[in-house]
Amino acid sequence: MVLIIKQIIENKKQYINLLLLADEQESMIDRYLSRGKMFVLFDNDVKTICVVTDEGNKMCELKNIATDPQYQGQGYGKQMIEYICNYYSSNFNTILVGTGDSPLTIPFYKKCGFEESHRIKHFFIDNYDHPIIECGKQLIDMVYLKRDLCKL
Repeated sequence: MVLIIKQIIENKKQYINLLLLADEQESMIDRYLSRGKMFVLFDNDVKTICVVTDEGNKMCELKNIATDPQYQGQGYGKQMIEYICNYYSSNFNTILVGTGDSPLTIPFYKKCGFEESHRIKHFFIDNYDHPIIECGKQLIDMVYLKRDLCKL
């Protein structure tokens, strides 16, 4: 089967299990899910999902991207990012993504053409009701990365 990426308009919560892989507190997902556009990458079945929001000033933000664990490392996440960057390049100048300071996520986004932009101190401590641990390390600051969409 050929890869298909489609936008999900209704019943976005049907993908909550995947969304929770990237953002493990449902109340945080609820903050952006209704105002964001959701995309799902299918290759026979669901492989990757993402949610992107319009943040104004010709800037959009990748709020959530997750690949089913059994398909991670196979390029589906990178393909989704390339798709959304192309999709948003006609109406936006920049795409942002916020993530924890983790050896799992920062190198992935850098491979996808993002560069560090800024940090929000204590974001994970101030906004989550429990410690977020990744690779044995508690996430504290939100690290924002950006990618220029004008060059696409």
